[in-house]
Amino acid sequence: MSPLITSSNMPPSDRQSDRARMLISCPDRPGIVAAVSQFLARHGANIVQSDQYTMDPQGGLFFIRLEFDLPDLANQLGELKQDFAETTAREFAMDWRVTQAGRKQKLAIFVSKEDHCLLELLWQWKSGDLNADIAMVISNHPDMRETVESFGIPYHHVPVTADTKREAEAKQLELTANVDTVVLARYMQIISPSFIEHFPNRIINIHHSFLPAFVGGKPYAQAYARGVKIIGATAHYVTEELDGGPIIEQDVQRVSHRDNVEALKRIGRHIERIVLARAVAWHVEDRILTHQNKTVVFN
Repeated sequence: MSPLITSSNMPPSDRQSDRARMLISCPDRPGIVAAVSQFLARHGANIVQSDQYTMDPQGGLFFIRLEFDLPDLANQLGELKQDFAETTAREFAMDWRVTQAGRKQKLAIFVSKEDHCLLELLWQWKSGDLNADIAMVISNHPDMRETVESFGIPYHHVPVTADTKREAEAKQLELTANVDTVVLARYMQIISPSFIEHFPNRIINIHHSFLPAFVGGKPYAQAYARGVKIIGATAHYVTEELDGGPIIEQDVQRVSHRDNVEALKRIGRHIERIVLARAVAWHVEDRILTHQNKTVVFN
């Protein structure tokens, strides 16, 4: 007799190909979890992970992230989405999406001259810790070409000046036409609203401080002059408001009067690379739901 095949004893590759993620936000009311669970059960799906959060049980918003296994997912997913949209999603006024866990997002990393955040992403991708495909690196400087190409990743040098910014962004949009997410790994250019429109909540930036904080140039010199006792970094989605988009992740480290500007920069670089890598990992694993200018992160 053949052994019973279940999600627990499938080979990992099979589980990944038949695994999907469902993210939902909707007005909170009784019966949401039951309705979603019953819907998936009727379609033969097995829920393997569930996280939920409510802003306020009395009239607030409800957020849930589910992972489920569904045999022959690729062929069943279209029908499942259509049925869910016409039944459960409509009944509960849901904003929702379903993604295939086995499909890796394509990333474009934008970088200027500082390499620490870029290298962290490349190392995590190379080791398999970042579950995404780095489709390309785009830079306004040629400095990182040799490093990036040593990983077998295409490198595109697109110079940007005040006079050529429009043409440069047009070239960048052409290059990223099939990209899912753009990561700004210390890319020292302001992204225009017209570019942001192509990637709503799909451009991730790393800011060199614990927002809101020192603005303008030389943030670590400003921090040193003020005698700060903690420094940090913030990863956020990019919106038209400069450094004002929904925050994904932040971290800090204590410093003291013994740390000079160079020490603060060194500590800051370490925090930046870790915070950005976390944010990108959570994004590509569909762990983030946005509402207005905030995020719910199921990590």
